[in-house]
Amino acid sequence: MNEAKDVEHSPWAVFLIFLRLGLTSFGGPVAHLGYFHAEFVARRRWLGERAYADLVALCQFLPGPASSQVGMALGLQRAGYRGALAAWAGFTLPSAIALILFALGLARHGDALPPGVLHGLKVV
Repeated sequence: MNEAKDVEHSPWAVFLIFLRLGLTSFGGPVAHLGYFHAEFVARRRWLGERAYADLVALCQFLPGPASSQVGMALGLQRAGYRGALAAWAGFTLPSAIALILFALGLARHGDALPPGVLHGLKVV
């Protein structure tokens, strides 16, 4: 019984949970906060409604994207500093890899796109 609890508190477990969220959560920071609420308050019960609301309020007060800060705080709470790093990496890696692959594809096959499409992406 104790081993299962230790595994749940490992940085690797935190990484895998946040990786799944990073692969399936679309939208901006506000949407991510909703996904985090569903996963960590409603489903996993890592913290209660009040504690989550307080954490979100604190992270919105700080500069930077609140969802990244909430994710790192949840990882920190669950598995220490390694958990914070695992949460950040797991949630951020899917987007970073997708952007890198997109940029490499544009560098290699960018002339296949009409010029207006690429200009529109740059503007956005």
